[in-house]
Amino acid sequence: MPRYALKIEYDGLPFAGWQRQDGPETVQGAVEAALAKLEPRAHTIAAAGRTDAGVHATGQVAHCDLDRDWDPFRLSEALNYHLKPAPIAILAARVVAPDWHARFDALERRYLFRLLSRRAPATHDKGYVWRVNNSLDLAAMQTGAAHLIGQHDFTTFRSTMCQAKSPIKTLDEVTITEHAVPYGHEFRFRLRARSFLHNQVRSIVGTLERVGAGSWTADRVAEALAAKSRAECGPVCPPHGLYLTEVVYPEDPFG
Repeated sequence: MPRYALKIEYDGLPFAGWQRQDGPETVQGAVEAALAKLEPRAHTIAAAGRTDAGVHATGQVAHCDLDRDWDPFRLSEALNYHLKPAPIAILAARVVAPDWHARFDALERRYLFRLLSRRAPATHDKGYVWRVNNSLDLAAMQTGAAHLIGQHDFTTFRSTMCQAKSPIKTLDEVTITEHAVPYGHEFRFRLRARSFLHNQVRSIVGTLERVGAGSWTADRVAEALAAKSRAECGPVCPPHGLYLTEVVYPEDPFG
């Protein structure tokens, strides 16, 4: 039974997240249904990350086991045909070792969050950025973010429903850049870590937005982290500005 790695891109707006559920449409459910069109049986795929409802992906990675030997290109083409009209694309498919695992073999996950600062509503990017009315101080947010780099107890920045066994994670990067857009500015937050807690990225970005707006000092981020209390976290930002952009492995299966 050959195993295939799939690189997947999707618009998260129509879905109740990645993970299959009874009732709501999910990305995992849609891909498994497409696989069942190719090989009629129940399919279960595993992914590198379980994105929440409304979160997008440009580089999600999953694996599946199939009965027949598929040419990887034909497999991706066939899946894309059966996924229509869902906003999901199989960017690439590759044969991997029978014990290769999309989740457990991953060394790093990379996320992008897009925050639009302007008075006018988002039009073309509505549903793909988080828009705030207030101006933001880039340098203040960068100073606040620096307190989060490294290994910490991130209890403050994880959902109370998080199922991770430990709140201790190592955050390798939080980079924030500013880009001019018509009548405003877009701030792009890039975060890297081996793994993340539930709502960790959205909690961090929501807190740093408060720093940029002047409601928090940069040092308050360090104080909130040290408190190890969810009550000390800033507001959790909405999901639609968040993208899973890349999953890193010891050897790139798509290289």
